[in-house]
Amino acid sequence: MTSHTPLRPWAFALAVTALGLNTLVLMADGSHSAVDPAPRTEQSWQERHKLINQRAAEAGGKAQVIFIGDSITHGWEGAGKEVWERFYAPRTAVNLGIGGDRTQHILWRLDNGNLSGLKPKAAVLMIGTNNSNGEDNSVEQIADGVTAIVRKLRAALPETKILLLAIFPRGENPSPQRGKILQVNQILQKLADDPQVIWVDFGHRFVTPRGLIPRELMPDYLHLTPKAYQIWADSIEDQLKKILGG
Repeated sequence: MTSHTPLRPWAFALAVTALGLNTLVLMADGSHSAVDPAPRTEQSWQERHKLINQRAAEAGGKAQVIFIGDSITHGWEGAGKEVWERFYAPRTAVNLGIGGDRTQHILWRLDNGNLSGLKPKAAVLMIGTNNSNGEDNSVEQIADGVTAIVRKLRAALPETKILLLAIFPRGENPSPQRGKILQVNQILQKLADDPQVIWVDFGHRFVTPRGLIPRELMPDYLHLTPKAYQIWADSIEDQLKKILGG
């Protein structure tokens, strides 16, 4: 009879480095890539991170609201620029978005200067879509990553209200990835049990009655057009007014 050696816990420590994503699948202590704070090595990312730190330091206590996220948030400086100028520039808002970021990158950035000097009344957070690619992270892992960010924000900015946005739908048609995102959102909604966390879900406004995402809102079925940024601004304005006043 052939004997079998038991699979040891450390055997689960599998680091996936394909495409430079440096995605840690599962470690022996039960943690995983979505909650393991990590920077990115690209020069463009490093420069953007430094720019955000500079903006945060310059805005300081004057900033009333901050936006935290990936390329969709970063896009307030592109397709969303005109909407930003009308809604958020007068509130000395600071954009902490970096294209391509995942939860682990946000966790690292928040500990490395992105919040320095800031005491905003509101933080708008939307992150996780990049973690949902393929088998990179499970539903539970993505929810863990976003939860860790919310907890870090609560600890660093205890007086700040967090507008936690549901991850936007993506892909032209209904798909397993969209279903994965919906399941993550179902878990994240529970974070609003904290009175400092406000759940905001307007993803349905990007989808037609047939479940399609129109190109006039997302030309690549992920990133937003000016019209979609207007939908975003309109969808959170009532909550921001309650928090910021006026």
